[in-house]
Amino acid sequence: MSSKQANLLQGTLDLLILKALGAGELHGLGISRRIEQTTHGAFLVKPGSLFPALHRMEEAGWLSSFWGESENNRRAKFYRLTKAGKDQFEVETEEWTRVALAMTNALKAT
Repeated sequence: MSSKQANLLQGTLDLLILKALGAGELHGLGISRRIEQTTHGAFLVKPGSLFPALHRMEEAGWLSSFWGESENNRRAKFYRLTKAGKDQFEVETEEWTRVALAMTNALKAT
């Protein structure tokens, strides 16, 4: 792991996936690439973590999926946010904002 990369905290992956899909549907590799882009390489999500999370989120009703063709003309499963997924994104964003603020306050405390 490079010095730029960080370990994902519990619950972070869901929020990053929801954020990645906020701009539109993507296949699994596209989601992983988008997360890497938006975090400037801090988080690299490997298939062993990504696909179980996508499956769990689809089971929860936050995502829907369909089979299509990737940019490399390969069959790929594409994911998109559902209404419940958009709502969950808002909930998780508020929670992480509270956590980040609390951690910032704790680290600045004397």
